[in-house]
Amino acid sequence: MISIVIISKDEPALGGTLDGVTRAAGAAGLPYEIIVVDASEGRLDAIAAAHPHVRWIAFTPPPGARVTIPHQRNAGVRAAEGEIVVFTDAGCLPGDGWLRRLVTPLLDEGESVASGLVTGPEGHGSLYDADARRRAAARYLPECGTGNLAVRREVFDQVAGFDETFGYGSDVDFSWRVQDAGHRIRSAGDAVVTHDWGDRRRQLRRSYVYGKARARLYLKHRGRRADLLRREPMVLVYPLFLLGLPLTLWFPYYPALLLVPAWRNRRNGPVRVLADRLVYGAGVLAELLFHRR
Repeated sequence: MISIVIISKDEPALGGTLDGVTRAAGAAGLPYEIIVVDASEGRLDAIAAAHPHVRWIAFTPPPGARVTIPHQRNAGVRAAEGEIVVFTDAGCLPGDGWLRRLVTPLLDEGESVASGLVTGPEGHGSLYDADARRRAAARYLPECGTGNLAVRREVFDQVAGFDETFGYGSDVDFSWRVQDAGHRIRSAGDAVVTHDWGDRRRQLRRSYVYGKARARLYLKHRGRRADLLRREPMVLVYPLFLLGLPLTLWFPYYPALLLVPAWRNRRNGPVRVLADRLVYGAGVLAELLFHRR
């Protein structure tokens, strides 16, 4: 049995996701169930009614929780009956052969975790879609999200699921703890889902919360800090640049330091890249300065 868990707060695009997931699950020829953990307070009831084969769980957020992503995913797994749990997100549209390709490493190769590729639709992708495709070509991944993920239930239980103290970033925290427990994350780059990342404003908002999440991850996983500058210079370089902006009063050419990354990213749109990374850096700083310990 494969349990496909999808969480939703209030996404009308969930209907299209359920249609695509149902087709892909049927084509895989494997026993499956689809579980939606819905926090919309009834606003998506029409979608539920149109998909009677889906197990629908009405989710009530715990007091004080503004972002309930890990809570909802844990609730979905608690309700799941499958030996393999698959995660995707509301708004994701599976490609041809998606489910079969995603679970093949677990069923046929003895792997514990497999992560597929999440990319924007053709012509409307994210700034980092090319990097995602490049990483997906590797055999094993250093981390992964939950937009396209399969994991054995026993592994999920071994690491106690998602850390509900996180808002954003609980998926990467989960993948790091899975590796700390001795499991590898197998890349299933041919298992593809597309996701509309939204307009530029929405993508900048995502960069900010991802920056906050990254700082939160390194506050928790202290052992991963030693190699931070080599693996993820963005987490250090852009927050430090923002902290140094007052130096412009004495060194007017200080902002010219941005010309280096602008030149390196000239093919990707330097203004777009710099805006994204500076907002990301602001998120890192916000989390470091205001994190509740």
